[in-house]
Amino acid sequence: MPLDARSDAWAALALKGLPQRDLVTLLRAFGDPDSVMRASRSTLKTLLPPAAVDRTLAAPQDGRLAATRAWLDAPDHELIAWDDPDYPRALLDVGDAPPILFHVGRRDLLNRTSVAIVGSRHATPQGIENAGAFAAALSGAGITIVSGLALGIDAAAHRGALEAAGSTLAVVGTGLDRVYPARNRELAHVIALRGALVSEYPPGTPPLKENFPRRNRLLSGLARGVLVVEATLSSGSLITARLAGEQGREVFAIPGSIHSPFSKGPHKLIREGAKLVETAQDVLDELALGVTVREAASPTALSEAEESSVQARVLRAMAHDPVDVDTLIARTELLPEDIAAALTTLEMDGRVAPLPGGRWQRVTSRSRA
Repeated sequence: MPLDARSDAWAALALKGLPQRDLVTLLRAFGDPDSVMRASRSTLKTLLPPAAVDRTLAAPQDGRLAATRAWLDAPDHELIAWDDPDYPRALLDVGDAPPILFHVGRRDLLNRTSVAIVGSRHATPQGIENAGAFAAALSGAGITIVSGLALGIDAAAHRGALEAAGSTLAVVGTGLDRVYPARNRELAHVIALRGALVSEYPPGTPPLKENFPRRNRLLSGLARGVLVVEATLSSGSLITARLAGEQGREVFAIPGSIHSPFSKGPHKLIREGAKLVETAQDVLDELALGVTVREAASPTALSEAEESSVQARVLRAMAHDPVDVDTLIARTELLPEDIAAALTTLEMDGRVAPLPGGRWQRVTSRSRA
């Protein structure tokens, strides 16, 4: 969008980096950012502590305002401020809302009913499948999926949501002139066209480590609830879940194998009161949205003719926990070469997937209709 005076004033004020309480004080006193920017030191001293006065009067550093103006002057690039009717009302309700958001894509998604789906960057194949399936089912029911554009669960959730009407909102921890991680560049482009990208950070902001935990409060704040698919105990997804609880949002978790480190996070959340969910309908029911999704039978089930095959014996021996080849040999009494051949066939059919450490996992696929 061509840069207008209102957006320019909001950008200049937001880039001062003032605490929210000081921004609110200024806007209550002056009414709009342009008037704040024209205020004298003597007037500001009656409203703010000395350090905040100095910060308000100081020029933006390192060309940040110039870079922001250049970005906003490009087509489809938008600034959405506190006083904009499209500013997400959900964020205003939870406090610590950024004064402006940089935005590309569909503005209507900012105030749609949404659910955040988060999890490990190093997810298992089953975790990727679950994230995509839950996202597709919820998006098909008209729910917007919020996530953070990271590898693993986040990317799977975005891709699943893009398949249906609810679409997806990516909240990132960099400026919107960058895509992090770079491997998700194509995905970010598709989201910009069919969903929306949002950041509180001005153009030029690199992927600083400290920005991502702060970004997580927006992930949870935008959503009615947060679904954690897979997460280790050190995962940032648990930060998002904690913030969701503090903001009065629902927290959901998908249980997994007791032997998987990626189940430790969801299991911890469940012990602490998160809702255990097995289907997308469980999420909708807990949120009392009055919407129904259709769950179809797994398309990867073995046919009748295959039930007596070597592959079927291997699948039954795997059960639903990760397992190594030696265990499969012991359980099935098959030869190692027969096990290897069966695993290769099952992997090509999308029924199993390899894991680190020489283990294998059964993959249950859900319909996304």
